[in-house]
Amino acid sequence: MDTFVRDHLPPADLWPEIDLSQPPEVAAYPARLNAAVELVDRAVDSHGWGDRVAIRYGDTAWTYAELKRRTDAVARALVEDMGLEPGQRVLLRGPNNPGMAAMWLGIAKAGGVIVATMPLLRGRELAYMVDRVRITIGLCDIDLADEARRAQELAPMLERLEFFSATCDEPGRASFDARMAGQAEGFAAVDTAADDVALVAFTSGTTGQPKGTVHFHRDILAMCDCFPRYTYRGAPEDVYVGTPPIAFTFGLGAQLCFPLRFGSSVVYYPGPPSPDLLIDMIRRHGCTTLYTAPTMYRALADKIAAEGIDLPSLTRCVSAGETLPLPTFTAFEAATGLRIIDGIGSTEMIHIFISAADDEIRPGATGKAIPGYRACIMDEAGAVLTPPCEGLLAVKGPTGCKYFDNEDRQRAYVRDGWNLPGDRYRQDADGYFWYVARADDMIISAGYNIGGPEVEAVLLDHPAVAECAVIGAPDPERGSIVKAFVVLRDPGAASDAMARVLQDFVKSQIAPYKYPRAVEFRDSLPKTQTGKLQRFVLRREEESKDQ
Repeated sequence: MDTFVRDHLPPADLWPEIDLSQPPEVAAYPARLNAAVELVDRAVDSHGWGDRVAIRYGDTAWTYAELKRRTDAVARALVEDMGLEPGQRVLLRGPNNPGMAAMWLGIAKAGGVIVATMPLLRGRELAYMVDRVRITIGLCDIDLADEARRAQELAPMLERLEFFSATCDEPGRASFDARMAGQAEGFAAVDTAADDVALVAFTSGTTGQPKGTVHFHRDILAMCDCFPRYTYRGAPEDVYVGTPPIAFTFGLGAQLCFPLRFGSSVVYYPGPPSPDLLIDMIRRHGCTTLYTAPTMYRALADKIAAEGIDLPSLTRCVSAGETLPLPTFTAFEAATGLRIIDGIGSTEMIHIFISAADDEIRPGATGKAIPGYRACIMDEAGAVLTPPCEGLLAVKGPTGCKYFDNEDRQRAYVRDGWNLPGDRYRQDADGYFWYVARADDMIISAGYNIGGPEVEAVLLDHPAVAECAVIGAPDPERGSIVKAFVVLRDPGAASDAMARVLQDFVKSQIAPYKYPRAVEFRDSLPKTQTGKLQRFVLRREEESKDQ
């Protein structure tokens, strides 16, 4: 009924090729489907999973039947009390907890378009999204109310702002909890088309201002029926835990949709993630599956190895959001005996499209195109190269980039039907893809092409280094020089002598021309809320010094 988002999709000739012919689950999608019905209602009504635990949070445990009841109440309150129409956008703000899950699913069930936002975003950032996609209704965790109210002040278009609690059981404190408590049982889900808009996901800002990406109901199911079904291989006995927020599409899959698609359960926790907290959750709930970013795996590996920690329930570990350095993979395997399943995805493509698991893993490689997707390497002119080769990664499959009202970005991301995520890869003769760098992270110094992540991986191999980021810094003689920003395990060890030690170490491991000619020690590095390094922030700092 509200066609605003659909009206601002890219022109048809700028869309990537969408291939719905495989895998068989995707090929069988009907013309009309609602993602929330497929993930929740069918779990109870068709699969008989009503008594299984779907979500744990502290002492709270929601079964699939309880989750269905709660999502029905959310949808009914939105439609009957707040007048939500199919296609209307709803701002959603909250950490990973049962309430956030119920809101997300309830909005989808009601035919609304979810605009989920990171918990740490401020009012100004939220207001940008409100104005960008014209949002009039907002649902926010009561513990994050201040910045949501600030957003409403800055963007008066957000007329209706209501609050929910972590477990939706505080009607005296949270206005939307009270609305839910007064609803009749059940809700007839909106009969959405498979290609109706379900989600506008904003990118995490690794390359500047977040951009809205549009996803259909079928896209949400496709991310469940490709990577987790055929590479990770989800099972009902899985117990998921992890760090990515539901507002981030990596977290949407790993912390909500994947568990529900396979009748599994997920564990949420209050507070920011840490190695101690994750280890406690894994032990307490017998978690089998961990999804997090490389930086957390490195911290976990150090702690587990140092303290001799045993996590017998943990059997599957998935990394995405940023390239997995080989030293992190090796350290984690040495500490736990587990091989991390690496993957590359993007907000534009909704989730992982290249990965490998178990015996298919080649340490250091991301993997191969997963079932449902095709991938290749292109040169700068758009010609497909024959392996072995190096160039721009290009992908196509059942999902694809659809920027909201941004033709310039659409033209840059899609070429001849292929999605170009902006990564340089090399593909070997066996079809494996090996990460080189973000296309804009390539450093050209005195005529040499140098991949920053390769230098980072070497630095991470040095026992003194906890974290690092490598960029090209302006230089009048070489054009750019390799500069490393390093966080040491012992901050007191920062010195010119330590810088020389690290430079010599890099020279001993890879071609000497790749070594960092400048080393700057930092207490921390700029990151997005999803844990990705914001190298562009460091580049801008260096460029401003040169002016």
